[in-house]
Amino acid sequence: MIDIEEIKRKLEDIYYSFLNNDLIKKMKDIPMHRGSNCYIHSFLVAKLAIKRALRHNKELNLEAILVSSILHDYYLYNWRENKELLNKHGSKHPKVANENAKRDFDIIKLESDIILSHMWPINFKDFPKTTEARIVALADKNVATIEAFTSKKYKMKRINKTMKRIASLF
Repeated sequence: MIDIEEIKRKLEDIYYSFLNNDLIKKMKDIPMHRGSNCYIHSFLVAKLAIKRALRHNKELNLEAILVSSILHDYYLYNWRENKELLNKHGSKHPKVANENAKRDFDIIKLESDIILSHMWPINFKDFPKTTEARIVALADKNVATIEAFTSKKYKMKRINKTMKRIASLF
C-alpha cells in the first residue's frame, strides 16, 4: 500500500533542496511575467503541478514532475535585454533550460523530455507525450496566464506574498 504521507515528505525534501539551492536562486534575477521572476514562477508551477498530479488515479512519476517543473525555465538569461532573443525566446528557451539542467543537476530522460515539451504548442514538434509532461505544461500555462494578467502596481507586495506561498510545497 502506498503511504501518501511518506511520498509527500520525500517530495518536500526535493522541493526544499531546490528552493535553497544557490544555482536555482540565480533564477530570482531573471524577470518573468509582470513583476514575477523565474524563481517564483517555477516554484508556483511546481506546487500546481504536484497538486494536480496527486489527484490522478494512475501512477505518475511525481519526482520527475516536481524536478522538471522547477527546472523548466532554468535558462538563466534575460531575453528582454537581447533583441536577437526577443523573438526566439519562446521556442528556444526549453532547449537552453534543458542543457543547463543537464549540466547542473542529475536529471533523468523523463525530466528532460518534460522540460523540452513545456512550451507546446509554440514548439509544435515537442508535443508533451506523457501525462507528467502534460501536467507540467498545463500548470506552466496556468501560472503564466495569472502572472500576465496581474497588475504590476503592487509588484513588491505581490512578490513578498508569493515568496511566502512558495515557502512550502503543501
